[in-house]
Amino acid sequence: MAKACPQGNDIGSLLLNRASTSTATASSRPWPSFSASALRRRLLDAVRCGGGSFSSRRRHRHRRAPETPPDPPKSDPDPPRPRTLATFVSKSEKLIDLLQLAEIHERQESDVETRKKVEVLEKLKRVVRDLQNVEGEEEVGSEGKMRESARTVRLLAKEDSAARTTLAMLGAIPPLVGMLDSSDLESRIASLYAVLNLGIGNDMNKAAIVKAGAVHKMLKLIESPEETIDPSISEAIVANFLGLSALDSNKPIIGSSGAIPFLVNTLIDRDHKSSPQAKQDALRALYNLSIFPSNVCIIIETDLVPFLMNALGDMEISERILSTLSNIVSTPEGRKAISRVKDAFPILVDILNWTDSPGCQEKASYILMVMAHKAYGDRQAMIEAGIVSALLELTLLGSTLAQKRASRILECLRVDKGKQISESYGGSSMSAAVSAPIYGASSATQSVNGGSKEPMEDEDMMSEEKKAVKQLVQQSLQSNMRRIVKRANLPQDFVPSDHLKSLTASSTSKSLPF
Repeated sequence: MAKACPQGNDIGSLLLNRASTSTATASSRPWPSFSASALRRRLLDAVRCGGGSFSSRRRHRHRRAPETPPDPPKSDPDPPRPRTLATFVSKSEKLIDLLQLAEIHERQESDVETRKKVEVLEKLKRVVRDLQNVEGEEEVGSEGKMRESARTVRLLAKEDSAARTTLAMLGAIPPLVGMLDSSDLESRIASLYAVLNLGIGNDMNKAAIVKAGAVHKMLKLIESPEETIDPSISEAIVANFLGLSALDSNKPIIGSSGAIPFLVNTLIDRDHKSSPQAKQDALRALYNLSIFPSNVCIIIETDLVPFLMNALGDMEISERILSTLSNIVSTPEGRKAISRVKDAFPILVDILNWTDSPGCQEKASYILMVMAHKAYGDRQAMIEAGIVSALLELTLLGSTLAQKRASRILECLRVDKGKQISESYGGSSMSAAVSAPIYGASSATQSVNGGSKEPMEDEDMMSEEKKAVKQLVQQSLQSNMRRIVKRANLPQDFVPSDHLKSLTASSTSKSLPF
């Protein structure tokens, strides 16, 4: 340590000499004197620790509380490497390189995608240009080129919505519709399916196709004798009518064009020429067209309503048939057409018992509800078909919507059922007695035949009538309850609730829910 401070000995000797010369006067000073060894030791400590800062650090050390010695550092098996400036610089350079590479890669991908879009657009333009076949540029084999272009449009528009929009904007629809007048069968088929794919999920294209005259051109293709109509042409036309009729603005145009009889004939298929797919498409197209009320009058002029009513046993198409009948029943002409069908109400009442098909129950109950609300004669036919027990069962076991509709029908039938009971079991004498005026207890009443009877006799007659009606009500409710228990697969010893017992015990013909 003495080597680190080479001038320490010289300074110490100088101070020591000065201290020895003033030893004689030390006794007269107010502070105690230091020995030469102590003074030398302090001077050496000061020189070793940096000179004048020794005293200040010494004072602060005495003022502060003594600190506990720090714990010895724990040994780290893998001590972290010191982070130097060079480390940060190298990492920053790597990050910059990665960002630059990502930007270059993204730019390259964007360029590739842009080139692909440009290539697709050029291809679509070329296809439309081949379809348009501008006058003055006709070439040998132009018919075949247009046919191939129509097939290309069909493939491009099959699953690409953007391609449908772009092709329509480039003007592909008018030449495709014009190809329907071609004498070549394959060209007509190619144009029909190309137009069909262009209209998938695109309302603007559907409107443009109808505006271009496709409906009348398609009907013109089927006006020829049936022997010459190709089944593939007929199937493609039905599919186009299905797609185009989904747009509301096209419904009246297609309905008034004469397409409905063609669709009905395809569905009924008396000649067995229609494929199953064509029949399904025809039924769905007729459903779309029946939504527009003016088309219902055209529909009922055909044999569609009787055919639909007789085809309700087929579970696969029954729900769609009932949906079509629900549209037809919305007009007075449609309700008359349905009620004229033989066994129409027994068929609809039987559907109310299809517990495994809630959708059919809901739609059948809607049809019956509308007809019961609008016509008194239909209510009577429903009661004769045994609708009451089916409705009571539906209010207990049906879906929420079916229960509400069944309750509405029961509300409509309630007055008619009461009249039927009084007329069937009371007879003319009962009706006359019930409608006779009742006077006070002290006065006499005049009978229907002109004679006078005592009030007690009238009261006895009324009590007998009430007993007969009450007994009839109890028998009817008990019979309906047994049917419900049997159909619900409940135990035979099922005991009705107290509420039902009180209802059967206190109800009259006026309070019956049917």
